[in-house]
Amino acid sequence: MATNNRTQLHERLWSAAVQLRANSGLKLNEISEPILGLIFLKFADVRFKRAQAEMEAERKNNTQGRQAPLTPDHYKSKGVLFLPEIATYSYLMSLPESENIGLAVNNAMKEIEAKNTDLAGVLPQDFTSLHKIPGENSQILITLLKNFNQIPDDIAGDAFGEIYEYFLGEFARSEGAKGGEFFTPQSIVKLLVEIIEPYHGKILDPACGSGGMFVQSANFVKAHAKTAKIMNEIAIYGQEKGSSNIRTAKMNLAIHGLSGKIAEVNSFYEDAFSSVGTFDFVLANPPFNVKGKDKNKQTVIDAAKIKGDPRYYIGLPITGQGDISNANYLWMQMFASALNPQGRAGFVMANSASDAGNAEKEIRKKMIDDGMVDVIVSVGTNMFMNATLSCTLWFFDKRKADTDRQNKVLFINAQDIFTPIDRAHSEWTDEQIQEIADIVRRYREEGGEEKYEDIKGRCKVATLEEVRANDYSLNPGRYVEIVEKEMSDVDFDVRMKELMGEFTALTAESHELEKKIADDWDKIIT
Repeated sequence: MATNNRTQLHERLWSAAVQLRANSGLKLNEISEPILGLIFLKFADVRFKRAQAEMEAERKNNTQGRQAPLTPDHYKSKGVLFLPEIATYSYLMSLPESENIGLAVNNAMKEIEAKNTDLAGVLPQDFTSLHKIPGENSQILITLLKNFNQIPDDIAGDAFGEIYEYFLGEFARSEGAKGGEFFTPQSIVKLLVEIIEPYHGKILDPACGSGGMFVQSANFVKAHAKTAKIMNEIAIYGQEKGSSNIRTAKMNLAIHGLSGKIAEVNSFYEDAFSSVGTFDFVLANPPFNVKGKDKNKQTVIDAAKIKGDPRYYIGLPITGQGDISNANYLWMQMFASALNPQGRAGFVMANSASDAGNAEKEIRKKMIDDGMVDVIVSVGTNMFMNATLSCTLWFFDKRKADTDRQNKVLFINAQDIFTPIDRAHSEWTDEQIQEIADIVRRYREEGGEEKYEDIKGRCKVATLEEVRANDYSLNPGRYVEIVEKEMSDVDFDVRMKELMGEFTALTAESHELEKKIADDWDKIIT
């Protein structure tokens, strides 16, 4: 399916789901898990029937006597989930609307888990809840089934993954701040992956959310490896404290044909995979600026419980009152300690961590002096679903110990690199991702004959002496001289059109709000 057609399909499916939600009175978060479950079910059905047809054709061409019926193991050998008849999408679509469709879908999910034990406890099984509210809600599930039946049976497996990721992103956008807990925008993850280059090895994400880091790592391997057997190249390990997020992540892996170990733990306290010194790669977008105590003075991270944990090998960021001041440097030590002698880590971090003082500064000094920090990328605003603030991408690299980079740090200003999606969100195109990643490759002398050079306003390699002279700051703004760019006539015209579009959209929203207030007022006075 062509890219434009895929985009149109994504938008059509999402639009139908949003329209359904609007007409039903349900919130998006009330139908997000059932929707992702139905996408998964349609995907499993398409792959199952495709494998079934292929194996039956092979058997028909095999003249070596009578053969036993196909079993679940035959499908598993093809990397395909086995579906009993009552768990197929076509069976559910064939049921009369008078049937209890919610119960039928629940039973389908139970049967899939029973026949594919690695999915036990993963698939949503509360579809009958969509029938609890009288009126139009009784038709929600039927409408959803019909909606996702629009996905053609000849669609490629990768296209299903794209649909799933698209819906994850849209749910995150709709959820605002809460949505950012489980979804990192694809372009951010793609850059992290391009820079750490996880060709082969064990990958850890201790705050794995919906599993996007693993999916993009697999995509990287697929694009560069000579084998199609991705799981022969990488091993996936994730930790997440939210059971709903874990289910979403495991479905995300399955829909991309991946498998891995994901533990339901609080990563501050538990190290499910004995991580210290064992991982080739760490990728993460941890929650920013988590304090040891909340606004009500309730303990969020108990310093006594983590004291002595080998993952926090440099020390704890403790306040004068003995509380954890900020968890940013707990996460960073968690990532650094997990790396083996050749390991690399890439993660998202709050800008404030680059200059944080007190106990956090002492931890940062140790990381810098140890030569752990390799690359820092400053990212512009509006790149995340849940926040307009800018952020920073950090990269650790233990491989640099025996190279000329041992006493250097590369700083990149990417704040002016972006492509707007809408008024509140931007992204990087694949070309922009490569533009940034190519700077890192030249710095590492992986760019062929093209040699690295500092670029005013874009990048600079600083020595550790320079970093120390800057009070151990890792803020790219202290090193990369920002160039004030004059706006050309073309740029001015483009910006004016953008502003006019924003003004028009705001005016339309204002008119809609005025109409709603007037309608509500009419209802009140009548």
